[in-house]
Amino acid sequence: MVFGDDAWSRFISRMNQWRGTDSALSLDGWPAIGQIAGMIPDAIHLTRQNPACNMARYYQLQLVPDLFGGVSLVRHWGRIGGGGRMHSTWFAKPAEARAHCDDWLRRKLRRGYRVMP
Repeated sequence: MVFGDDAWSRFISRMNQWRGTDSALSLDGWPAIGQIAGMIPDAIHLTRQNPACNMARYYQLQLVPDLFGGVSLVRHWGRIGGGGRMHSTWFAKPAEARAHCDDWLRRKLRRGYRVMP
């Protein structure tokens, strides 16, 4: 059969409605990607620059939900313009992850980092 054939189109339509492949957990009712993007918070970007010491550093904190109901705190840091490093810490409860993120933010602000808009 050719894809433009009407019989082929009917077959595909019937196959997609078959009870063996269709369920109440269908993805048809899910929101669009643009609506989901608002659920993931933006990262917190910090920089620390001192030209007299040839210092140009960045630090990034981000809370990322996972598929199992937990949250990961992802930290990126390094020299501005370089690859840097990354570390991820998993938490079962979002409140724990938020508290840990706040601790890291306080540490970095004490060290002279500034929040970037």
